[in-house]
Amino acid sequence: MKHKNNELKEIFEGVKVHPNAFVDSNAELHDGVIISQGAIVGPNVTIGQGTKIGPNAVITGRTQIGRNNKVFPNVFIGMDPQDLKYKGASTEVIIGDNNTFRECVTINKATDEGEKTIIGNNNLLMAYTHIGHNCELGSRIVLSNSVQVAGHVKVEDKAIIGGCLGIHQFVHIGYLAMIGGMTRVDRDVPPFCLAEGHPGRLRGLNRIGIKRSGLLENKDFDLKLLQSTWSLLFKSNYVISDALVMATKGKLDISSTKLCDFLKESISKERRGPMPLLN
Repeated sequence: MKHKNNELKEIFEGVKVHPNAFVDSNAELHDGVIISQGAIVGPNVTIGQGTKIGPNAVITGRTQIGRNNKVFPNVFIGMDPQDLKYKGASTEVIIGDNNTFRECVTINKATDEGEKTIIGNNNLLMAYTHIGHNCELGSRIVLSNSVQVAGHVKVEDKAIIGGCLGIHQFVHIGYLAMIGGMTRVDRDVPPFCLAEGHPGRLRGLNRIGIKRSGLLENKDFDLKLLQSTWSLLFKSNYVISDALVMATKGKLDISSTKLCDFLKESISKERRGPMPLLN
């Protein structure tokens, strides 16, 4: 239900707003939303059913937040991008359902007209995480404390990223990738891969993550084939472009296809390419 006037601070059709919070009269708050002490909600914000906004959080800009999200204290969502090219465009932040944003997370809106910063569902962003402009995060991702994500980064579903690290702009993190803490992430990290180090290097397949994901019970998933495909791509004497031609001549399962498709994009023109293998 739409929250229509600021004097209704305590309960308005299932919405609870602390007397010391500020909610603009044009913000749209749905049933079960809780706005805590000192929080600020701007005029172009929509907050879905059951979402809780913690003390002193600021939600501004053209921001849509879905259902049952937990926004902890001092989180800032929808602020202007930290981009010198930004000229005041009315861009967006789109957030799905069931996410947790811990203390002091910052999520910036996009830079140019018509663009968006997007976050999916069921993600955990730990304290002091920063998501830059034009980023796109999938679902069921874990970003540990103090992960700093530059602009235009894409992170696919179920990636796990260790703490105290930076991700370079335009980098692409693949499905079920795992990155160790304090890694320098300046190149793409392919799906199913384990990466760590400074500079960052691939260490192999994320076997523990694959096991925990339940993929081994999927009849369309072939771990042996994925391993042989990975070894051809990264451990053979072929350059990746030639190894991709060889790999795709044979029959591939869904995981090997996902890996090959990712690498084809990663080595395409104007891309930085994948993180190299540790020698």
